[in-house]
Amino acid sequence: MATKNGGFVALLLLLSFLLSSPLPARCDAPLPVNVWPKPTSMSWAEPHMAVRVSSSFHVVAPSGNAHLLSAARRYAALLLAERYRPLVTPAVNVTAGGAGAGAAGRGAELGYLTLAVSDLHAPLQHGVDESYALEILPAGAAATVTAATAWGAMRGLETFSQLAWWCGRERAVLVAAGVRVEDRPLYPHRGLMLDTGRTYFPVADILRTIDAMAANKMNVFHWHITDSQSFPLELPSEPALAEKGSYGDGMRYTVDDLVSCAGEFWLPDASDWPSRLAAEPGAGQLNPLEPKTYQVMSNVINDVTSLFPDGFYHAGGDEVTPGCWNADPSIQRYLARGGTLSRLLEKFVGAAHPLIVSRNRTAVYWEDVLLDQAVNVTASAIPPETTILQTWNNGGNNTRLIVRAGYRAIVSSASFYYLDCGHGDFAGNDSAYDDPRSDYGTSGGSWCGPYKTWQRVYDYDVAGGLTAEEARLVVGGEVAMWTEQVDAAVLDGRVWPRASAMAEALWSGNRDATGRKRYAEATDRLTDWRHRMVGRGVRAEPIQPLWCRNRPGMCNLVR
Repeated sequence: MATKNGGFVALLLLLSFLLSSPLPARCDAPLPVNVWPKPTSMSWAEPHMAVRVSSSFHVVAPSGNAHLLSAARRYAALLLAERYRPLVTPAVNVTAGGAGAGAAGRGAELGYLTLAVSDLHAPLQHGVDESYALEILPAGAAATVTAATAWGAMRGLETFSQLAWWCGRERAVLVAAGVRVEDRPLYPHRGLMLDTGRTYFPVADILRTIDAMAANKMNVFHWHITDSQSFPLELPSEPALAEKGSYGDGMRYTVDDLVSCAGEFWLPDASDWPSRLAAEPGAGQLNPLEPKTYQVMSNVINDVTSLFPDGFYHAGGDEVTPGCWNADPSIQRYLARGGTLSRLLEKFVGAAHPLIVSRNRTAVYWEDVLLDQAVNVTASAIPPETTILQTWNNGGNNTRLIVRAGYRAIVSSASFYYLDCGHGDFAGNDSAYDDPRSDYGTSGGSWCGPYKTWQRVYDYDVAGGLTAEEARLVVGGEVAMWTEQVDAAVLDGRVWPRASAMAEALWSGNRDATGRKRYAEATDRLTDWRHRMVGRGVRAEPIQPLWCRNRPGMCNLVR
């Protein structure tokens, strides 16, 4: 679900660069300073120029949108405080002209950036116009962001901030001059799924993650708040869920009148995998035959849709484990009377889906509800008009099955977008390790291994192999951070900058103007962007030694 933090570090932050004067374009050549994700179109007049930023720099924003006004103040402060020093010193000339009064002997300075927005009241929802245009005139005489919506203007502010850097020689903040940017995203849904059901993350870590998403022009924070391991969300109508289900002293998830196989050992017979009670440790599934299930479900849907105004409601539906329901006495009697597990799931989904739609939401489910071989529902229970399916198995094959069935698709293929993969398994007492060769394969001891490098993430085409008509049903993608082996101490490094790779691929694509994959060109830019993110307090992992950045191309496999 999309969310936003305090002053509007919003899930959907849009930045827009308008450069309207006719200047020479260098679309594919390396630039002294780069923007991530790479804009749709950006040119920087030669010789490359920069202008000093005034110590009183401010953003002139139209009134009428509190989020935009807050963003204007935030980015003005960031520009003056960031002190970002590029890893490679930009080769630019400092202009002698600019907007605003300059200090004596220092030449003119850029004193302000103007925002021009057509629609200040467009709501922050799926499909909102995120386009923008940015122009910084050659002599720094003026800087303008033009956008259709406030959210697009915010995208432009982020781009503007990335065109600025601290110059020690000048003892000043410089910003590129003679720049034109026209920009818009390829896909309307560019997200990160964070699992807080298995691991609790302090609010500060979640907000920092959302801030980093905004800087990467990602726009959907899919908050996987609950799972079988914990229910940390306090809901007004069902306080017992958090009281009994959240992590903490004396708190256990023991609602036995609601849940099948709750608290039982997940793998009663290690030699009989199909009989398992859960996909992993932490057994428990709602019992669709229990009447109270539907009372609680209704309360949860009503409360959550009241708490979060987003137009999507993710209803889960993945990895229904037959062994759990088969072990429940009431379900055993139901099956003996001719019932099936698929009908049991459809009973639950058929009750939940209309409730979600009645709250003016589009229901999102994991692909399993339709594609699982053992337990699934019919298409009539999840009409394509009100349903989006999120795919995570079998790469492009399952995406193809979903769109050919008429559904919109969010792509989160585990083979490309699961950021937790490749770190081994968390289940203990595993005799497989008695064999020293047991993890010599490519899986790294992980069901979805190997580890997904940034290049693997960047290279994936979410609509690859689809016809043009089928591709239109792909609304975008999400990288997924499942947290069986992740907590706040390692969160940033596990997510960033690999999530940045997806952010660019879904914003402006992963190919250059000739159609060739551009990961070779992206390497230095991502190293620079990771360096800036670290300076902003995001503990992103490095992707290469600094030696490589100082010697472009020398660390490639092919020159």
